[in-house]
Amino acid sequence: MDDIFSKQEIPVSERVLNVLKRRGPLQAAELGTFLGTTAEAARQQLKKLEADGLVEAENVPQGVGRPARVWRLTTLGHGHFPDAHADMTVDLIRIIRTTLGQPTLDLLISARETEMRRTYAQTLAGVTDPETRIARLAELRDREGYFAEWSRAPDGDGWLFIENHCPICAAATACQGFCRSELEIFREMLGDALSIERIEHIPVGARRCAYRIRSCVGGARREGTAAPSRGE
Repeated sequence: MDDIFSKQEIPVSERVLNVLKRRGPLQAAELGTFLGTTAEAARQQLKKLEADGLVEAENVPQGVGRPARVWRLTTLGHGHFPDAHADMTVDLIRIIRTTLGQPTLDLLISARETEMRRTYAQTLAGVTDPETRIARLAELRDREGYFAEWSRAPDGDGWLFIENHCPICAAATACQGFCRSELEIFREMLGDALSIERIEHIPVGARRCAYRIRSCVGGARREGTAAPSRGE
């Protein structure tokens, strides 16, 4: 069970939403496992959230037998999480682009990148182990509201770096420069021993942003970016 979801001071409804945001669609029994409760108790919470329009159920075929009933966040449910004052951000981007020009917007993105690079570099200073650098980067992004986590890739080929939420999603959708900038920062912070490619991307419809990280043979950089997946 994830410790972050077992804190009793967090309302159960919030914990349910947090789990679905981080883990994606789940059956009631799976949700109950994360919450440390029964499938029936989890189902009752889901029904309440369904009535509020925050979650919805879907029957998913699973081979022989009855289809699995899984629960996912609705658009309203995703909107429950902070989005860094989305409307104002998009308006500012539009105004800067139309009145001052794209080069000015690029300068602002570059300034943000410089600040992020400084903060991240301080946190990762002295960390040479590749997996520890990945873990530290995930901790940084999680604190910034990206619901970040990492794991070894199921196929054994490197690691997966996951961001289940994008607090600047509206800005990133309006201007892809933010996403390009962050990917470059990731590459720099992970170092020459690792390569990273984006395999899922929220702004193009995926549930999350996901990255594949691999060791580089002989320190050779592989900087190709895979075509964004539309998620699960």
